[in-house]
Amino acid sequence: MSIWWSLHLRREAASVPLARRLLLGTMETAGVDPDISYDLSLALSEACANAVEHAGDSVHGDSRGAYRVTAYLDGEKCRIEVADSGPGFPADSGDRGAHAVPEAPRRPVPVAAVPYDAEHGRGLSLIEELADHVTIGNKPGRGGAVVSFDKILKWRKDAPLMAV
Repeated sequence: MSIWWSLHLRREAASVPLARRLLLGTMETAGVDPDISYDLSLALSEACANAVEHAGDSVHGDSRGAYRVTAYLDGEKCRIEVADSGPGFPADSGDRGAHAVPEAPRRPVPVAAVPYDAEHGRGLSLIEELADHVTIGNKPGRGGAVVSFDKILKWRKDAPLMAV
């Protein structure tokens, strides 16, 4: 079983729940375990909120005022990518290892540097906690940030589209 979809959304707060509801509906219809669906939808909400808040200023009709969400449910894994056309992540002096996009500037703030009770700056850390594998970096060439993450799926016993 393989399902994928891609959305091109305006950088507006109302786009975040739209993406989240589409993902939840897709996973519910496919028969994904509700706990896994919830984790992925929360991670997606954080990634979308970051694109809305941090992708830079936009002019009406300018593609920089948009971002893209792509979701793949393929076999036993779900992969989600959120990409914007903003300034991207600033270059950092540290190394994100397996979490970084190859040959791209890496995420500037290590997970441990964000206090657990901070009201801002926890989104990427939360995504890393909810997903099995996370890649965070900048798009090569054109600019913009890319956050992608995946998680192994669990299925309900009565899943109509369960992978075999």
